[in-house]
Amino acid sequence: MTHALPCQRDLFEIPEHITYLNAAAYVPLPKSVRAAGEQGVLTKTHPWNMGRELGNAQAERARSAAGRLLGVSADDIAITGAVSYGIATAARNLSIAPGSRVLMIDGEFPSLALVWAERAAAAGAIVEVVPRPSDHDWTAALLAAIERPGAPPVGLAALTPSHWSDGGAIDLVAVTAALHRQGSRIVIDATQSTGVLHLDIATLRPDFLAFPTYKWVLGPYSLAFLYVAPAHQSGRPLEDHGSARSGADYMPTARRFDRGERNDPIGLPMAAEGLEQVLTWDRDALQARLRMLTDALAEEVAGMQGLSVLPRALRVPHVLGVRFAGGLPAGLLERLMARDVHVADRQGVLRVSPHVYNDLPEVARFGAALRAELGG
Repeated sequence: MTHALPCQRDLFEIPEHITYLNAAAYVPLPKSVRAAGEQGVLTKTHPWNMGRELGNAQAERARSAAGRLLGVSADDIAITGAVSYGIATAARNLSIAPGSRVLMIDGEFPSLALVWAERAAAAGAIVEVVPRPSDHDWTAALLAAIERPGAPPVGLAALTPSHWSDGGAIDLVAVTAALHRQGSRIVIDATQSTGVLHLDIATLRPDFLAFPTYKWVLGPYSLAFLYVAPAHQSGRPLEDHGSARSGADYMPTARRFDRGERNDPIGLPMAAEGLEQVLTWDRDALQARLRMLTDALAEEVAGMQGLSVLPRALRVPHVLGVRFAGGLPAGLLERLMARDVHVADRQGVLRVSPHVYNDLPEVARFGAALRAELGG
């Protein structure tokens, strides 16, 4: 039996009266990550003290930590400024077979979804959007769409391990196995999963996988990482700049896909510090803690009339989506915020996302605040 990770609130500066259940939007920075950023600001303030190789060393430290988190080589990781940058890189370097399908799920996040309509049209392919299943089983719906008799093969799938709005789970191991049988290209947006879920790259075999640092891996905004499968590491990057070059040619690894102005003396050490903190936690223990919290949050909601959550087996351990029979009440988020309870509205769903700094008293405060605002 896996024991849950103890509460890690002491690593953060969160006032006792604040109930912050919104890690899926912005995670609070740990003290150590803030300190790394402050040191970076000092470095930029006194650049004459910054050795020429410091930037490259910081980039490799962060790249290595991202690779260890995914279980891949640092050579397979590019440093980008956003997930959208990584998805655009994938779109530039992947061919889509004419007459095939580009597969996505309904209500997908724009950074993953928007680029493919133009790419599919240029290739003579069609975009198929799998509608939200009435039984909430995204995995079954995707497998049915992939294997639908008479349908064109899937040329490319742009997917996530869970729906960003409500934590609806997708079994990517089963889904990617079916996609590989059709020879599909696979692009994964792991924004809401990296650092919490197990992402077995060797099993999933994605062509590209992107994630940012400002959510579950405790890092800054405007920084992200891109896994590039070895087969694509001779591809064409989005930008031309010196850091991506080795002489007249591009770098021979995923480093060729690094963004311009890569060697940020503030963001890179912050990202590395956050990733290295996450790497100290046993992943199963971390999931057990977050599952305990979302289960407790679901219990708080269970007795409230007109509210519902996804079945436990069909949601990820770290995000709970609360649906209202009559739609999300206007102004509810602001009224909860006035009670120092912080959650999010995503596609009309009250998205509640705890992290390692949360504990059961905050779950109880969330339930009490929600009941008070809904009239008991």
